[in-house]
Amino acid sequence: MTRNDELFDRARLSIPGGVNSPVRAYRSVGGTPRFLVEAKGPYVTDSDGTQYVDLVSSWGPAILGHAHPEVVAAVQDAAGRGLSFGASTPGETELAELVRARVTSGGQSPIEKIRLVSTGTEATMTAIRLARGFTGRDVLIKFAGHYHGHSDSLLAEAGSGLATLGLPASAGVPAATAALTLVLPYNDLDAVREAFALHPGRIAAIITEAAAANMGVVAPDAGFNAALSAIAHENGALLIIDEVLTGFRVHPAGYWALESEAQAAAGSDAAVSDAAVSHSYVPDLVTYGKVIGGGMPLAALGGRADVMDFLAPLGPVYQAGTLSGNPVAVAAGIATLTLADASVYERLDATADLLSSSVSEALADVGVTHSVQRAGNLFSFVFGDYTPSAGGAPRTYADVQRQEAFRYPAFFHSMLESGVSLPPSVFEAWFVSAAHDEQAIGRILDALPAAARAAASASPTLAV
Repeated sequence: MTRNDELFDRARLSIPGGVNSPVRAYRSVGGTPRFLVEAKGPYVTDSDGTQYVDLVSSWGPAILGHAHPEVVAAVQDAAGRGLSFGASTPGETELAELVRARVTSGGQSPIEKIRLVSTGTEATMTAIRLARGFTGRDVLIKFAGHYHGHSDSLLAEAGSGLATLGLPASAGVPAATAALTLVLPYNDLDAVREAFALHPGRIAAIITEAAAANMGVVAPDAGFNAALSAIAHENGALLIIDEVLTGFRVHPAGYWALESEAQAAAGSDAAVSDAAVSHSYVPDLVTYGKVIGGGMPLAALGGRADVMDFLAPLGPVYQAGTLSGNPVAVAAGIATLTLADASVYERLDATADLLSSSVSEALADVGVTHSVQRAGNLFSFVFGDYTPSAGGAPRTYADVQRQEAFRYPAFFHSMLESGVSLPPSVFEAWFVSAAHDEQAIGRILDALPAAARAAASASPTLAV
């Protein structure tokens, strides 16, 4: 019995399922969860002393690598002055100004004002309440497979842990609350238009992940997000872009800016038809998490000043939190965003290119059909035939769900045994860091052939 086994048995006596977030339980891949005791650079170490190259990156915020010395120093300095004040601090304004200056593209910026909170769930929950309060409407549109946290309005056909556990929704959500959320297929603009036609004057907002990353990675069709903005505004509704995973990770200003730059480049290409080039757009509200706190509990929502000023104390929409803008978390966020310069993103993109192509080659070499899914430097894989003749790469949650998910547990455990820690679910994105150096990448590449063979020999009858 390993130390990890002992800790898991002990945890299950006091903690439901032995974990404080469901995906950590390894339910979809089987085996004993690794209890981590240290993280440094591109590596994590478990309670048995085994070191792994990490491709989870704390689900995104370890963009610089774990325990970056300058981030740790900033946290230690802030902690030395006090862990929490329950009062305003200069750092809150500094971080807000940093985000406002950073999130720009083509002379536009969606962030005029920003409110700091503690978690991504709190950020999206508040954004939805704010949209409802601002518009005076109750109905929300979300997309199947998109995960926006675990607030009541958002758990129908969500990704992340719900997808991992095969749950269509969560118990405990009142039917009346669920009825106020319309769940539509992703990348289907006709469904969005139809929803507005069927519910005139009732829809407060559309919420969408900037690029879906909680059902595996599924990027929006070109122009999809811009069209959502246009449709929402034509009907008196708001557009909420969820950048909790993509914000400050796939681009210095998030996926919105990455997409905006790509559209601008396409627009300058005379070979691209006008119909294929989307107009630029600015979302009304954007939610952030993960990277904005540098690994500490911190998140935010920001957007148009007239909408944001509907929050208390200026407006009638209430949101509060003793730990909102916690000074230690804010210090980690400022340090991380300051250090995440152009060279960091170049490193992230190059590493993602190399690893995603290398995994794909290893799988192809042993005959495992699959699709490589990308949104900037986020990537994942779906197992199965996604060739054009079979319908092409996944565009919807239904497309992702028809994959041969039984191949992933074998692939996952082979990599784990070779010292590489992957997300413990096929429905999650892979995250690289700027600390993944030649040695760490080499360990990953060395582990791929055996993992690909394990995936090839996997059987549905033996899957977890």
